[in-house]
Amino acid sequence: MPAKLIAPGTVTGRPAHRDPNVLRWLGAYAASMAGDGVYYIALSWAAVQAGSPAQAGLVMSVSALPRAVLMLGGGVIADRFGPRRVVIGSDAVRCAAVLAVAALLFLTGLGLWPLAALALVFGTVDAVFVPAVGALPARITGKAQLARVQGMRGLAYRFAVIFGAPAGGLAVAFGGAATAFAMAGLLIAISVPLLISVRVRDLPLDDTAADGTTTALRDLVTGLRYIRRHRVLAPLMLAIALGDLGFGGPLNVGLTLLADERGWGASGMGWVLAGFGVGAGIASMTLTVRGRLPYAGRITGWSTIAGSVAIAALAYVPSVLAAVGVALLIGLLAGLGGALCIALLQTHSDPAYLGRVTAVSSLVSLGFAPLTMPLSAAAIGAWGTGPVFVVSAVVCGLGGVIALSVRDLRRAELPA
Repeated sequence: MPAKLIAPGTVTGRPAHRDPNVLRWLGAYAASMAGDGVYYIALSWAAVQAGSPAQAGLVMSVSALPRAVLMLGGGVIADRFGPRRVVIGSDAVRCAAVLAVAALLFLTGLGLWPLAALALVFGTVDAVFVPAVGALPARITGKAQLARVQGMRGLAYRFAVIFGAPAGGLAVAFGGAATAFAMAGLLIAISVPLLISVRVRDLPLDDTAADGTTTALRDLVTGLRYIRRHRVLAPLMLAIALGDLGFGGPLNVGLTLLADERGWGASGMGWVLAGFGVGAGIASMTLTVRGRLPYAGRITGWSTIAGSVAIAALAYVPSVLAAVGVALLIGLLAGLGGALCIALLQTHSDPAYLGRVTAVSSLVSLGFAPLTMPLSAAAIGAWGTGPVFVVSAVVCGLGGVIALSVRDLRRAELPA
């Protein structure tokens, strides 16, 4: 059923940080992400308590496969039914699933099968949730505000991480996994009425849907063809892919192995991660305050290259304090480049294709990039942290080289 048309004044041209409609969406997003943070703490703890370490790892990885396999289809669904409707449905399903498992744990105790089923549901729902979340800002604000919205979204995500993980830990400590799952469900539930109150503008369907005979497969093929032929989106997707592939291994499993190798311990690794988070937060704040950066294509390329140099340097710093400083620089550069990439995707995409465009970019980050983690771990075991960090940095830097080499991407700008 097509989305209901709304009054022309529903989506205003006011700055995003002063727009109640955008702020309601941002509150919903923050509540949903905080619920996610509590959920992952509860799931990991419950899985460890219910089974062996290997079984716990399997439960934690169950969601990855459906998310990767179904992500492109999720972009089609977001474009067909509208991103707000899809996000509301996704949060409602996740809330119901988490609360159901919480009730089951209260009544019957821990078990691996309910946890695995919950992880599977989350992975499946994420496949439609992620593209819809990426496509929604274009429906609630103008193009000139999308970079600022991306910065605000980054700040909301950082807040959710800072709040969600400790809240989940406290809930587990004082009430067990069932209490933590209940908290996660309630946090996700907060997002639903906020999303219902968000007003969206209707956008035109793409040309293939105009005659009403299109199929889901045809929509998917049309979306992929649209990206491939686009002078900015096609090289930008390749730049994002290389950047995430080079970034994922070192800043996840690689950092753990580096901290163990240097004797920094878990606390040292935590400080390094905190440095990265602060840097990414500064990048988000910069976009939030300024609203727009000139020469977006060039800044994306140069920040990616500079960030890749910092990634290589991280493996050779002599102390935890130096590592924290380098991590802060990585977070600043990678956060700025990543936020500009998403802003360029949103502002240069035809809105009718935005769900599918977001799905392709998300598939690279959530589907392909995690594959580098076991490869990075194996490579570090064979050659050590230094060479692997350097190779990963080269791969990441190639994304910046592409951004600077392709004329249309290099000259890409955000709307004034």
